[in-house]
Amino acid sequence: MLNMFSRSFVVDKAVFIPSIVFLLSTVGIVLLFPDASDAAFGAMQAAIVEHASWYYGLVMAILLITSGVLAFSRVGSIRLGPDNSSPDYSLFSWLSMLFAAGVGIGLMFYGVAEPVVHYLRPPIGDGAAIGAENQAVNLTMLHWGFNAWSVYALMALVLAYFSFRRGLPLTLRSAFFPIVGDRIYGPFGAAIDVFAIVCTTFGISTSLGLGVEQLSTGLYYLFDVPESGGMKLAITIAIMSMAAVSVALGLDTGIKRLSEINSFLAIALLCFVLLMGPTALILGGTLENFGFYVANLITTSTNLFTYEDTEWLGGWTIFYWGWWISWAPFVGIFIARISRGRTIREFLIGVMVAPTLFVVLWMNVFGGSAIELIHAGETAFGEAVANDQPLGLFLFLDYLPGTFYLSLLSLVMIVIFFVTSADSGALVLNMMASGGVDETPVFQRVLWAGIIAAISATLLITGGLGALQTATIASALPFSVILLGALWGLQRSLRSDMQSSFGKAPPSFDTDADIDWQSRLGALLEAPSDNTVVKFQRETVLPALSAFASELGKNGVSAEVVDHIDGDGSVVLSAVGTEEAEGDEESAFTYTVKLAPQSVDASTETNGDEVSLPVEGSTSVTEVHLNSGSAGYCLWGLTEAQVIADVLAQFEQHRRT
Repeated sequence: MLNMFSRSFVVDKAVFIPSIVFLLSTVGIVLLFPDASDAAFGAMQAAIVEHASWYYGLVMAILLITSGVLAFSRVGSIRLGPDNSSPDYSLFSWLSMLFAAGVGIGLMFYGVAEPVVHYLRPPIGDGAAIGAENQAVNLTMLHWGFNAWSVYALMALVLAYFSFRRGLPLTLRSAFFPIVGDRIYGPFGAAIDVFAIVCTTFGISTSLGLGVEQLSTGLYYLFDVPESGGMKLAITIAIMSMAAVSVALGLDTGIKRLSEINSFLAIALLCFVLLMGPTALILGGTLENFGFYVANLITTSTNLFTYEDTEWLGGWTIFYWGWWISWAPFVGIFIARISRGRTIREFLIGVMVAPTLFVVLWMNVFGGSAIELIHAGETAFGEAVANDQPLGLFLFLDYLPGTFYLSLLSLVMIVIFFVTSADSGALVLNMMASGGVDETPVFQRVLWAGIIAAISATLLITGGLGALQTATIASALPFSVILLGALWGLQRSLRSDMQSSFGKAPPSFDTDADIDWQSRLGALLEAPSDNTVVKFQRETVLPALSAFASELGKNGVSAEVVDHIDGDGSVVLSAVGTEEAEGDEESAFTYTVKLAPQSVDASTETNGDEVSLPVEGSTSVTEVHLNSGSAGYCLWGLTEAQVIADVLAQFEQHRRT
């Protein structure tokens, strides 16, 4: 699957080349025919709002309910990775990264503007009426709360489960393995990843363009910097240059550190605004609004204003539903990437609850304070915010002490949020284009940051952002079908996982008298290089699994061995007991031996071999994976006979369950 354009440039050609061609073609069409493109995409979105609003509401309700059911059901105890694994990141680092990639920048843009707009221009009724402030904040929480994060959480859960639990590539195609099986490695899987890359690139590019406009507005407001095309281009280049540096530094050094810094800054700004404003009123309003929001979550989520003559729904709620769904591939893959080792329950609660609570507090503090200003007679402020939403935050900060410094801090936070969104986007795009490979050359990761920058700058200058934004939202319709199909596949796999989790057979390594326990202990303490482990896979594991498959065939059991040693280093034995069971994943037996990272001390010897590490500070071991995921042990150092004995023990256990 993976091909080399050069000695170090690793990509999946079936994904990379069509993606680049499609991106360039679409951007070219938008540039050559901007008015026609805008009209076509606009008509598409209008048709979706008119005919498919009910479907969007239904999908969001299904995703919300499914998230809650999975979190508090028995499957919540299943770990996203081997049963003995632990989280790769601390809770704070994890939450900071998923928040920064998900909605961080949106809070800076809409935290003041959206509640004010809903207050002055509600979906029905008169603006600034009695009770309108409660409705305004609740509508904002609806758009940014549990519903949005349920989309991200479930997409990320599907990807994390199949990647870390089932050993599949961390790309969108893996979500369809329960449905199409090994065909995910063919044209079907490539088409899925191309679709995800195109949607992700356009989504990030348009968001970057809109963010550049907000930064340009802020610079003009604070420093009288002209809002020219050249200035917007300079801002784009500056942001993407920082994103390129961040993605070059890697996830732990770049994205993680920036996300943590911005989390501290966001908490500090939130606390300052809360203390400087009507604190008691804001906290009381937050509690009241949150209670109303939770109590009426399903009702408000499915309220489509069917019998009301209003265009508000298409411009706000349906827009948001489409936006969250269209961003699911990008944010989902990124969240999955940083969530290995957590249980499904911990994952879903963390992804959905923690960001939502912060969103609730942020929208109530900033939005509630802004509405109180309007109550106090600052009607001109309210109209200015409603008419120029990018300026809303800066206009609001004028009413607080230290206005200039708060505004400057806000600009810094906006820049960092955009950098973290752009660099995490570049990281995800690179992974999808390389078949799920994470450790790629620096210049390859930077390349995707450059592609995002080029598309954003081109469309920003030529005025094509609106058309692509509309197209990105419209792509949510077909992707929602894909997401629901992936959830169905996840449900099947989780059921199989639970059924086979009752007492896995212990390893059986005692069939060869030539290997005593001292030799086995030495093998366990050894830190072999990747080259040595691959040799073990080829000379010991592959012949053992082939011999077992051959014997199964002699006994009327269909079995095959797939050699991926030259790819991801794995060897896969699969077998079905009867002809009737052909194609039934739940009744099939799979025994996979794959390379897995093993943490070692920096001083550990590696037999003098040249080491090619999958992750920094680790070597590889041959980890066993069964139908239910990792078995929690490795085969390194065993003989062929011992490997066969273990396969036999696991096959016997499978037949019993």
